[in-house]
Amino acid sequence: MAAITDLGFMYRWFKNCNLVRNLSEKYVFITGCDSGFGYTLAKQLVERGMRVLAACLTEEGAQKLQQDTSYRLQTILLDITKTESVKAAAQWVRDQVGDQGLWALVNNAGVGLPSGPNEWLTKEDFVKVINVNLVGTIDVTLHMLPMVKKARGRVVNMSSSGGRVAVIGGGYCVSKFGVEAFSDSIRREMHYFGVKVSIIEPGNYKTSILGKEGLDKKLEMLWERLPQETRESYGEEYFRIYTSKLNNMMQLASPNITDVINSMEHAIVSRTPRIRYNPGLDAKLLYLPLAKLPTPVTDFILSRHLPKPADSV
Repeated sequence: MAAITDLGFMYRWFKNCNLVRNLSEKYVFITGCDSGFGYTLAKQLVERGMRVLAACLTEEGAQKLQQDTSYRLQTILLDITKTESVKAAAQWVRDQVGDQGLWALVNNAGVGLPSGPNEWLTKEDFVKVINVNLVGTIDVTLHMLPMVKKARGRVVNMSSSGGRVAVIGGGYCVSKFGVEAFSDSIRREMHYFGVKVSIIEPGNYKTSILGKEGLDKKLEMLWERLPQETRESYGEEYFRIYTSKLNNMMQLASPNITDVINSMEHAIVSRTPRIRYNPGLDAKLLYLPLAKLPTPVTDFILSRHLPKPADSV
């Protein structure tokens, strides 16, 4: 048993140390670099010596990142929900990378809200999240893909454990399931071009994906706009317990995002990147097992976590 363990360790060590050559000459384009995963990854890749093209949504985010790094990083403003902005960013990247192409595209930009019980949401709430997390990711990928093919490089897509098991209503899990499907299909198509596609499926981490306003306020806004009949069917107790449970889950989120950043970096710099990365103990010990269990078992476990509505049968 010890010998098998040692062999397993040596195999993983070899894979992790088997790095791509000439990394200092390669370009990486990252979306969503104002804060969180994108911001930290951009800094870490610059420290490794790579050439980073960082897309930020705000001028403030771009300036801060530029000040915190070196000349090896350049920034551009990008709204991935607007095709005109994506086209302009693609042309800018093309001008930067030239004939060598783009080594890695990291689709990191994302939003988490509005989220909550599906019946509390509107079509517009779903569209707001899906347009960023899924449609924006697809749009950016399609515009950047010719440059990635030229370099025989990488596409790294930020999904979530919520892309394997739907733990909350709204557009977030819907969009992440879509990212999984898009990544799987494009990975198979790009195989013959020498392009590798990796999916990052983190557990629960503390980032700015939930916005600057408190979660309580967001849920209260959803609750207050519901028709009286709908509110009565759930009951005030349901709203109180649901909000409390969601807050508790957010409080348990890990503030240390190192495992996520290292997973993203490995997908970029390793000669043998993995298809899926699952940073976080909750991803490995909770969400993945839930995704692999028979559906009725998963339904039973997750439904017991939800409060009972007033009109429950």
